[in-house]
Amino acid sequence: MALTASDVAAMYSLLANSMSADHRLRGPAEDALAQSESRPGFCSCLLEVITAKDLASQTDVRMMATVYFKNSVNRYWRHRRDSSGINNEEKMHLRQKLLMYLREENDQKWSFLFSDGLIDSYKPCCSICMGFKLFPFHCNGPCQCLILATLSWFWLDVMIALMLAVLISKIARIDYPKEWPDIFLVLSQQLQSADVLASHRIFLILFRTLKELSTKRLTSDQRNFAEISSHFFDYSWRLWQSDVQTILHGFSSLSQSCNLNAEDQPHELYLTCERWLLCSKIVRQLIISGFQSDSKCFQEVRPVKEVSPVLLSAIQSLLPYYSSFQKQYPKFWDFVKRACTKLMKILVAFQGRHPYSFGDKFVLSSVMDFCLNRITDPEPYLLSFEQFLIQCMVMIKNILECKEYKPSLTGRVMDENGVTLDLMKKNISSAVGGILTSLLPTERIVHLCNVLISRYFVLTASDLEEWYRNPESFHHEQDMVQWTEKLRPCAEALYIVLFETNSQLLGPVVVSLLQEAMNNCPTSVTEITPALLLKDAAYGATAYVYYELSNYLSFKDWFNGALSLELSNEHPNLRIIHRKVAIILGQWVSEIKDDTKRPVYCALIRLLQGKDLAVRLAACRSLCLHIEDANFSEREFVDLLPICWDSCFKLFEEVQEFDSKVQVLNLISILIGHVSQVIPFANKLVQFFQKVWEESSGESLLQIQLLVALRNFVVALGYQSPICYNILLPILENGIDINSPDELNLLEDSMLLWEATLSQAPSMVPQLLQYFSRLVEIMERNFDHLQVAVNIIEDYIILGGNDFLSMHATNIAKILDLVIGNVNDKGLVSVLPVVDILIQCFPMEVPPLISSTLQKLIVICLSGGDDHDPSKTSVKASSAAILARLLVMNTNSLAQLASDPSTSLLLQTVSIPVQENILLCLVDIWVDKVDNVSSIQKKTIGLALSIILTLRLPQVLDKVDQILSVCTSVILGRNDDLTEEESSGDMSSSTSPDEGTIPSKEFRKRQIKFSDRINQLSLEDCVRENLQTCAAIHGESFNAAMSSMHPSAFAQLKQALKMP
Repeated sequence: MALTASDVAAMYSLLANSMSADHRLRGPAEDALAQSESRPGFCSCLLEVITAKDLASQTDVRMMATVYFKNSVNRYWRHRRDSSGINNEEKMHLRQKLLMYLREENDQKWSFLFSDGLIDSYKPCCSICMGFKLFPFHCNGPCQCLILATLSWFWLDVMIALMLAVLISKIARIDYPKEWPDIFLVLSQQLQSADVLASHRIFLILFRTLKELSTKRLTSDQRNFAEISSHFFDYSWRLWQSDVQTILHGFSSLSQSCNLNAEDQPHELYLTCERWLLCSKIVRQLIISGFQSDSKCFQEVRPVKEVSPVLLSAIQSLLPYYSSFQKQYPKFWDFVKRACTKLMKILVAFQGRHPYSFGDKFVLSSVMDFCLNRITDPEPYLLSFEQFLIQCMVMIKNILECKEYKPSLTGRVMDENGVTLDLMKKNISSAVGGILTSLLPTERIVHLCNVLISRYFVLTASDLEEWYRNPESFHHEQDMVQWTEKLRPCAEALYIVLFETNSQLLGPVVVSLLQEAMNNCPTSVTEITPALLLKDAAYGATAYVYYELSNYLSFKDWFNGALSLELSNEHPNLRIIHRKVAIILGQWVSEIKDDTKRPVYCALIRLLQGKDLAVRLAACRSLCLHIEDANFSEREFVDLLPICWDSCFKLFEEVQEFDSKVQVLNLISILIGHVSQVIPFANKLVQFFQKVWEESSGESLLQIQLLVALRNFVVALGYQSPICYNILLPILENGIDINSPDELNLLEDSMLLWEATLSQAPSMVPQLLQYFSRLVEIMERNFDHLQVAVNIIEDYIILGGNDFLSMHATNIAKILDLVIGNVNDKGLVSVLPVVDILIQCFPMEVPPLISSTLQKLIVICLSGGDDHDPSKTSVKASSAAILARLLVMNTNSLAQLASDPSTSLLLQTVSIPVQENILLCLVDIWVDKVDNVSSIQKKTIGLALSIILTLRLPQVLDKVDQILSVCTSVILGRNDDLTEEESSGDMSSSTSPDEGTIPSKEFRKRQIKFSDRINQLSLEDCVRENLQTCAAIHGESFNAAMSSMHPSAFAQLKQALKMP
């Protein structure tokens, strides 16, 4: 039954009760709302609650209505099979109503908020007042509760307006242009007569809608957006230019009004500022998404050339107010910060999307010159404006890296007529290259490099304070932060690109700067002076470009002459230099030669034992780089292992942050995986792992790292791995439990640990044997871990033998039946070897258990569609080889399966016509696919075909020629066809493990392969004997069939069978 206008009051009551603290009211209200969601008219009632003027003060209820409205649109706006959704009439009503209700709050709210300067008086640091959580403000006392309540009321109104804008954009994504073609026309018309507040709301809707539509990737959708851009850009741009003049005029007036207090700041000017920012985002969206990238179409994007200089001019006009507004007009100072940063981001986006249009000499030269000047010679007030400087650096970095600005290496075809795209690109690149050369002469490049190192690399007083207060946090912020988020990492990223593009010029410069910094601050200096901080910055500069700088600086001389001496001074202030030395030792790993490895390893171990956590964590990361290095010398490191293990354990205990624990655990895992002497430290590692697992409850990311370390530990222990089973098996059991709370995060690594445990186990233990049933549960849910599961099954077969089969035969059959027929060809290729090894190891016991799986293999073999699909050919060939093995090792089983009525019924179900005996149909498949299998499978197929000769079926004689032809080619080609793996396996299989050692998994596999009945049978003898049987069965008909063979084929047969 549909909801109507008469239900609005009841809807309001339900919404109000759904927020009640009394669960007796809240529960029934939430249930009633959930039941009403799919009823026609539900969204209409919610919109009436949101827009009702008499409910304007009930912002909490209206906000809740907005949330339900958004969820209903997401669920029911599109027609779904399980729901009738929202009907077209209601959709039309909602669209019209939404566009009519654009003015969420009146001017009085803005006037009250900004005239009294309330926002400027409080900091968002807690949410203890009035139960208010969406927009918290610091509360200093009971007298401010009324103010906080008013602010919460205001902010909920703003959130409602934003939510409605998002709603409109979601609907437009679905309905524009077919069902809602006039949305932009209506919004444009309303803009003509809107005041500042209403136009702000309209631009909020426009921005959200354009942003949503720009993400649609179909060609038709992109054409629609280009059309919107062509119609809407001019108006938006004119309004942007008008607003910026209004803002600059207003700012000029404010700066001249010395007596104007913060509470007298004009709220209408602030609204204009906010609208202008929205308009800036809209202009950006129209230019970025409304035009195809000029790097693809080579067509000039006119708005880029028109807009970019004006944006730069606006930045230059607004920047001076950054310093003058900071104290007197903090609200407008905050706007200036946001506006200048946003405009620079827009210019960065233009350059990335339309590099050729941005490369125009009037655009690129002015923007790049401005950014370079701000970086190298900024006004004093700009040094604190880090976000703006970051964007300037991002711009320069992107320009230097831009591949479209690099010289084209493509040639030109002689006598080529017309201008090709490659030639156009080459011409543009040459023009831009000329601009860049003029903007970046040698002197400016050197100056930029020096400024980046000497100004932006240097640690500040606040950096040092943060370091001393929390060294862990400092390390991770410097080491792992996104380079676009902080000024120093951004400067480092720009420096690396600058050096890479000008390495021959800057190499000697950086070495000279390094030498000067070391001379001005000897290793004996312990005071934190500007010279010491500059030396730290110079060390950093050499660490970041180690590869290019190695041509100008000998690491051995530098280490022996300076770095090792730095480490000998243990004054606490020298932690600054020690941390950078630790980083250098890690970054320069590829340049550290054999004669320097030992002292470097010792230096890193000593740093790992230090007192400062930031230094120790830096040493930890550098040690990881050394141990993982291809030239890691275990011989030089082995006697340092005891100290290294103990230092790692101690560091793990002392650090508090999650990232620190992961980093230390990663070093331990890498050590285990790369050194051979792990067993002497096994007891300590077992105790460590036990403690870490117990302490990491609920921290799944840390447990993942622990599982990786355990896997390396098990592999390192080899056949001695049972010494860790006391901790390993409970952890493994927890990880492979799909009902565990952390299953989603831990299952993948737990299965890899499971596989490693089985492959290294000397024998099967009862606990591991019991775990196999867990694999059934995992596979029943999905096939995400199919390859690992296949390896696990293979390990159980090899290790568990008859005990495994007797306990888990049903589970094996269930898994195979579940997988085969329900995975793609790649999955089938990975799982079919399991079926093969099962039949090989248990030829009499397994076939009856997996009969349904074998029937599916018959279906795969007899189905078509593999002529032009290599993956299907591989699947069919492997399936045919398995059935051939079954015929050889358990002839009766395949014969019974082929004659089983259920097999014929299954073939009929999948529309595969079978005109003759299924075994004879398989003959055609074996003959066809014999060239697509391995040599051992070829022999298996040859043996199977020879057995077919013994069937008492007259149709066999029709296939004698083909059967003998395959058998002949397999016999004659057998010696040449053996693979290296099979040859080495056969040779080594005759040997046994050394006395006192446990057979490895690979040895067991070779033993199984050597004992394979296929290897023990002689194909020549089988063909010879079965030919005699065939002759006895068919008499003269057999002779007639043989006489019809081609003489050359018969001669080859005689040669293969060594017949006279």
